[in-house]
Amino acid sequence: MKKELALVYLVAGISSRFGGKIKSFVKITPRITLIELSLAQALKYDFSKIVFVVGNKTEKAFKEKFGSSYKSAPVFYALQKYNKKNRDRPWGTGDALCSAKPLLKKGFVICNGDDIYGSNSFKTLVEHLKKSSEEATISYKLSHVLPEKGVVNRGIIKAEKGYVKNIKEVFNIKKRDLKAAKRKPGDLCSMGIFALHSNTLKFLNQEAKKFKKKHKGDRKIEFLLPNELSKLIKKRKIKMKNYPAIDRWVGVTNPGDEKKAREFIKKHY
Repeated sequence: MKKELALVYLVAGISSRFGGKIKSFVKITPRITLIELSLAQALKYDFSKIVFVVGNKTEKAFKEKFGSSYKSAPVFYALQKYNKKNRDRPWGTGDALCSAKPLLKKGFVICNGDDIYGSNSFKTLVEHLKKSSEEATISYKLSHVLPEKGVVNRGIIKAEKGYVKNIKEVFNIKKRDLKAAKRKPGDLCSMGIFALHSNTLKFLNQEAKKFKKKHKGDRKIEFLLPNELSKLIKKRKIKMKNYPAIDRWVGVTNPGDEKKAREFIKKHY
């Protein structure tokens, strides 16, 4: 029996402007945007629907662009809400995913809307969901996912015997100064792409409620998806298979990355 698999994009927090457009809508060819290339790679496989987790600044733009159907796949939207009187920003990627809970009853692949993962990444995770009740992720070598300039945050993965043991968000990593962040080029890291099941989303939602109650006075702290999945692994509520990436990752993080992204995509895709 064919499983109902959803494809989930986190696009609530990508309203940064690059050339006057939302990052996901940066054109990487004359006819296709960054997110449309990602969708083209993903929709080769058995996804029954697309879910965009949007924010107040991205909801209108995404609804205008994709409507209720894209390439014959039904499109749904989940709005990540937060109280601006009490918060300076949304509650983070983990909370964004929890916003889509009513739409996700089966297994799903979740990823970022401004990253290109390669077709093999989606293929690997779809095949995993079809045969396994465990969670899964794609890991990348740190040296392959850092921009030449600027600083970035990355979820550093510790894996043993093919399984993720820990994911820790490390901040302000510079490609030219990895020692400052106590990192090595060969370190494995998460780029926000996971295969998950609805039961794991139930666990995350429970933790999110506790987290918000505990930190209700903090205007900036975030419920980060990699960190929270790592906590579930440590509590033995889930097991997560680690699949080393076959394809190279490319994304738009800092101004100026668009040009390099176009060059990379033209060469490799």
